[in-house]
Amino acid sequence: MRDWRAGETAVIGLGRSGAAASLLLSRLGARVYASDASDAPAVLASAEQARATGAAVDTGGHDLARIAAARVVVVSPGVPPDAPPVVAARAAGAEVLSEVDLALSVAPDIRYIAVTGTNGKSTVTALVAHLLSALGADAVAAGNIGLPLSEVVLREQRPRWVALEMSSFQLHDTPSLQPAVGILTNLAPDHLDRYPNVASYYADKALLFRNATSASRWVVNADDAASLAMVEDVAGAVFRFSVAGRFADAFLDRPHGKLIVEDEPLLSRDDLPLLGDHNVANALAAALAVFVAAPAFGSIDAHRRVSAALRTFQPLPHRLETVGEFDGVLWIDDSKATNVSSARVALESMTRPTVLLLGGRHKNEPYTSLLPAIGAHCRTVLAYGEATEAIMHDLEGNVPVDRVTGGLDEVVRRARALAEPGDAVLLAPACSSYDMFSNYEERGRAFAAAARGLA
Repeated sequence: MRDWRAGETAVIGLGRSGAAASLLLSRLGARVYASDASDAPAVLASAEQARATGAAVDTGGHDLARIAAARVVVVSPGVPPDAPPVVAARAAGAEVLSEVDLALSVAPDIRYIAVTGTNGKSTVTALVAHLLSALGADAVAAGNIGLPLSEVVLREQRPRWVALEMSSFQLHDTPSLQPAVGILTNLAPDHLDRYPNVASYYADKALLFRNATSASRWVVNADDAASLAMVEDVAGAVFRFSVAGRFADAFLDRPHGKLIVEDEPLLSRDDLPLLGDHNVANALAAALAVFVAAPAFGSIDAHRRVSAALRTFQPLPHRLETVGEFDGVLWIDDSKATNVSSARVALESMTRPTVLLLGGRHKNEPYTSLLPAIGAHCRTVLAYGEATEAIMHDLEGNVPVDRVTGGLDEVVRRARALAEPGDAVLLAPACSSYDMFSNYEERGRAFAAAARGLA
C-alpha cells in the first residue's frame, strides 16, 4: 500500500476506466489531474464525473508538463505506449501504472484468473466468470472486457473472484500482476500499427509471467508453438489444452465428439452453443483454469456444474454472432475479428459458401495468410475502407476479390447482390474499425442494421 496523498497523480484517458481510476484515487486522498485527447460527448461526460471528485481535468489535449511533473501516472487501457503523454511521463521518470495495477494495489485480497493472448481473450474471460459463478463463487468479469477493475474495487461488497482480461498494453504497466491462474489463449501478430515488430508485442504478452513462482498455475494452448515456447522456462505448473488431438490436460476427443478435462468427459461438442474449434479451445481453457484455481473447484459435483454452465453460455456480441437468415442467406457479425489471425479463425468456422467482408483501418499485417481459408470457404471477398488497396494487393489474382467504395451500407448491399440462398455473409474485417467507426461494437451494430434493413 502506498501513500497516494504524496504529490499529484495524473490519469491519462477519460473513458470509463479513467473515470473509475479518478474516483478511486480521490477516495484514497490523492490530488488528481485527468486528461484526454478527445472531446467527444462520452469523454466530456466522464470529465464531469472526474471534476465532481475534485480532479483537475483537461479534454481535447494534455498538459504534458503537468503529466511529466506527476509522481504517478495511471494509464487507461486504450492509450498506447507511444502516446505523447505516456512518453512524456516516462521521459520525466514518473512511475507509470495501468488502471488495473492501481486497483490491485488497493484490493490485494481479490483472487483473480488473468487472461491474455491475441484472440479469444474476452470470450475466455466471460466463460471463466460464468463458470466460477456456476460453482457458487462470487465472481465478475473485468479488465479489458469492459468493466474497469477500479469500479469493482469501489463496490461496497467486493466479489471474491475476478476473471481479469489483460491486453498487451495493460500488461506493460501492471508490475504487481500475480494471478491465481494465468491463461494464454494463443499468440499471433497483432497491433503492428502500434508496436515496431512482433517481438515487441510478444514481449508485452510475456509479462503475464513476470512474477511467476513455483506456486503459480498457468493454462496454455498446446496447439500453438509460440505459446508453448513462451512458458518453456516459466516457474510454476503448466496445464495445456488442445483441439488438435494432442496429449493435454484438456482436449477435444474429436472421434467421440467429447470435451475431456482432467481425464473426465465434460460435455458433448454438440452441447456447446458456440461456433468453431476456436470456441471449443476457449471452453477448454476456461474450464481447465477454473478447476485448477482452487481445490474446492475440482470435485465431481464441480464438473457437473461446469458442464451444465457451458451448455447455457451464449456468444459475446460481435463474435461470430448470428444476425439472422434472410432469403436463405445467413448473416454473421464477427466485427471483433480485428486482426488477420482472428479473421482466419472465423473463416475456418464457416460451413456454407461465404461472402467475406474484409476491410477497415490497416494494421500493417499481410492478408496473404488468409488465402488458404478464403480458397476453402469463400465465394468472394469484398475489400473496403482504408485497407482496400493493401487487401487488393495481397489477394487479387489469387482468389475472387472485389473493391467496394463507400460506407458499410454499400458493402452490405454488394454482399447481398452476390450471395445466393444457402450462402453466408461474414463480417470478419481483419482490421480495426477506426476509419469509419469509433470501435468494433459500433461497426458490428451498423452491419447488423444494414443486413436487417435489406431483409
